[in-house]
Amino acid sequence: MALPSVKQLEAFWWAAHCANFATAAERIHLSISALSKRLSELESAIGQPLFDRSRQKAVLTDVGRRLLPAALQVLDAAAVFERSGADTPTLRGHCRFGVGDLSALTWLPAMVARVRAAHPELVLEPYVNVGGVLEQRLADGELDFAVIAGLSPRSELVSRSVGNARFEWAVAPALAGQARNAKVTDLLRRHPLVTLPSGAGTMRLLDDWLLTHKATVAQRIVCNSWVAVAGMIGAGVGVGFLPAGWANHLKLHRIGVRSPLAPLQYAFQWRRGDARGLIAGMQAIVPSTVDFTYAPCIGAAPPRKKRMLGATRQ
Repeated sequence: MALPSVKQLEAFWWAAHCANFATAAERIHLSISALSKRLSELESAIGQPLFDRSRQKAVLTDVGRRLLPAALQVLDAAAVFERSGADTPTLRGHCRFGVGDLSALTWLPAMVARVRAAHPELVLEPYVNVGGVLEQRLADGELDFAVIAGLSPRSELVSRSVGNARFEWAVAPALAGQARNAKVTDLLRRHPLVTLPSGAGTMRLLDDWLLTHKATVAQRIVCNSWVAVAGMIGAGVGVGFLPAGWANHLKLHRIGVRSPLAPLQYAFQWRRGDARGLIAGMQAIVPSTVDFTYAPCIGAAPPRKKRMLGATRQ
């Protein structure tokens, strides 16, 4: 039996983890025909089919499932061998990852700058969308990882908590007179709720809050941009909630301080079984850069932390 090449094993790994061969070919910058050729060569080398192509979607055979972990070990070993020749370990290739709009407005720029400084040969391709879309694209193999609100219920994905975001109810100064003497629940019955779409992670905490406070919403104005939501709240269009600190910076009126929204947990998510060095490397960087208190887009600076004598960094 001829020994398989690293390129053949790479094609096999991506074909097994992506929704289809077209997505797999795109991830390793090949045409579909070139990907299929490498897979056929690998199957010829081992003398058995790795995929059952008789169905509408190709699926792994029993042999393919058995050999996939071994293929990953070879790919990891090849990556370690390549990195060992460098003075300092570095990540190379392409990394396509997903974040939500709030992450893109806060910590994403700093994270990209840090990764580029540490791994200049790694090409980053951020993709911004709501959590539901990101989870699906991650499961389909179109993303290497994603940072999404909440832990994923999908069995094919693994989640690891990286931080929390806090939010505050807010209204425009024009509605502040009503807000001072009214509860959030009363305002929601009289004014539209300005909010993100149903696929956003913040909708989970919103639904919990509405259920806990037995609140009803007269009307919703839905938009998939935090900046636009903040702008509409500031224009007096309706009531909404914003990341903690935004209301003060935008000179909006905070409401509902006695009935706050719960913090929203964010998680680093990746496909189960993906043990590539890329995933481990990004997991080592991302948690230390996640900070939802700083929003360069609106000029909101993080609060100053008082340094105490004898204090140590965690």
